[in-house]
Amino acid sequence: MDSPSPVSSEPWYLRSRLKMRHLLLLVALDEEGNIHRAAEVLSVTQPAASKMLRELEQMLDVPLFERLPRGVRPTAYGQALIRHARFVVGSLAQAREEVQALRSGALGQVAVGAITSPAVGLLPEAVAALKRAQPGLRVALEIENSNALLERLAQDKLDLVVGRLFAEHDKLRLRYEPLAFEPVCAVVRPDHPLLAARADLDLAAVAGAPWIVPPAGSVLRHRFELMFQRASLAPPTDVVETSALLFLTRMLEHGDMLAVLTVEVARYYASHGMLAALPLELPCHMDDFGIITRTDRLLSPAAERMVEALRSAAHGVYGDPSAAPSAYSQGI
Repeated sequence: MDSPSPVSSEPWYLRSRLKMRHLLLLVALDEEGNIHRAAEVLSVTQPAASKMLRELEQMLDVPLFERLPRGVRPTAYGQALIRHARFVVGSLAQAREEVQALRSGALGQVAVGAITSPAVGLLPEAVAALKRAQPGLRVALEIENSNALLERLAQDKLDLVVGRLFAEHDKLRLRYEPLAFEPVCAVVRPDHPLLAARADLDLAAVAGAPWIVPPAGSVLRHRFELMFQRASLAPPTDVVETSALLFLTRMLEHGDMLAVLTVEVARYYASHGMLAALPLELPCHMDDFGIITRTDRLLSPAAERMVEALRSAAHGVYGDPSAAPSAYSQGI
């Protein structure tokens, strides 16, 4: 009786002679959806690209792409391998950037995503401090909602995000470091008649007023309406829905509308004389936000410096992240 063959300790990708070209082909096929165009991207012939795809499928003994009349579509196996291929290719590109940065004495680049409030109140200070220390470092900033930013983080298009995590987000793949809460306030044009109102201005006095509010379905819109309902009031119905700050500030200039904004954004516009906060306590606030990074990817030196700058700036801007939301809502 023959004895069983010893199990090789050599990784499968070495035994099967997996090459970087195979991984690049996967990414190209996913982006182009066509073997001919993917071959052009890799500067190889279509037969050579087809051969590499067959080799990959033989290595894993599964179909990676469905062959369609006008192209190819990844199977579930293909989607899984493509995700890892993108990670490997992105990591190698990042490694080359880091080596070149070290060689030249620079620190490369960092791509940051932020929701509006920290983009207004935190990022300018953090980026300015970082650029003073490292003038050659390139910083790219995107301002969007948390869901959109986390999607771009998952696609390796951002290095880190300053935003929120919700229940539906995969917290096993994300690292979260809280920075601050996000209270809101009611704002109006600087000469609005309500600014001269009595000190005990309450929700009942503004429930029937025209409001500029966030779009339906947003977290702030939900909490804004819930605030009135909990006070046994019908939420405002005379509303304009927008998340565009430029449009919002212009609308406030042209009438007696009220708007709901986060305190940090309101403070910025008030400092330029563009609007003023009403003497009205709004018993609602957004959840805390913080620095979000991926657990399955190492931060580049540039991203690490950005995180350090954010922590330092946040301490000066927000103080203790565990403080109550109203603790830093004064002075608008």
